[in-house]
Amino acid sequence: MLTTSTTKVLEPGELDAALAVLDRDPVANAFVAARVQVAGLDPWRLGGEMWGWYAEGRLESLCYAGANLVPICAGPEAVRAFADRARRSGRRCSSIVGPAPATTELWSLLEPHWGPAREVRAHQPLMVTRSMPAGIEPDPYVRRVRKDEMEVIMPACVAMFTEEVGISPLAGDGGLLYQARVAELVGSGRSFARIEDGRVVFKAEIGAATDRACQIQGVWVAPEHRGRGLSVTGMAAVLGHALREVSPVVSLYVNDYNAAARASYRRVGFEEVGAFMSVLF
Repeated sequence: MLTTSTTKVLEPGELDAALAVLDRDPVANAFVAARVQVAGLDPWRLGGEMWGWYAEGRLESLCYAGANLVPICAGPEAVRAFADRARRSGRRCSSIVGPAPATTELWSLLEPHWGPAREVRAHQPLMVTRSMPAGIEPDPYVRRVRKDEMEVIMPACVAMFTEEVGISPLAGDGGLLYQARVAELVGSGRSFARIEDGRVVFKAEIGAATDRACQIQGVWVAPEHRGRGLSVTGMAAVLGHALREVSPVVSLYVNDYNAAARASYRRVGFEEVGAFMSVLF
């Protein structure tokens, strides 16, 4: 039995304890919770290790260590323990992302060893809604992307990712992992778009989904169609699908400097409830 504060890699038999921690904040933890619910804690299936921080034998905090490093329900002592473990392991992730307070502290401890970062986004408002907006008519042309439309949706996904992250998702492995992720979202019915003349005008995905909360991501309007209000009506359409079919709470997080996007999300009824932070390598 663990009797002092310590960290270790969680074992598959600790799934219920991990889910209990994730369930403390189903909105902020939606991304990791969705993965754990599907894959369990086996690192091969999960795509990374799940570290646990224990106090007096009780699992109190988590840190997902895969393509992203994500602190979960982590106070200062847990963050220090996760930083120590991450420093010893060496950087394997492409980003650190999570609730701003814990992520800020984690990066302050890791920056001397892992820095400099390519970019630090210190304040990304976390926004949620539980209802459809009044007075906004959802775009009737926004629909699920079909499995035979991968060649249509991929260029829009690549453009969105490159614009948002600053590098192309096709770098490195030629885009195999990214294409597999897009195909997963399309195959599961969580990719939505307005398509005109074989080209994507608006798109968004329900990227993470549990029965408690889901997260919309990848919102994009083709540059030549911006300024027409398509992000508002398109988001209303995707929000309708999310609330009807996925979960009672819908969330997203957005860069604080993206004033246009924040205004659009507010029009659709999203309200700020916290903030994330992202460190990009």
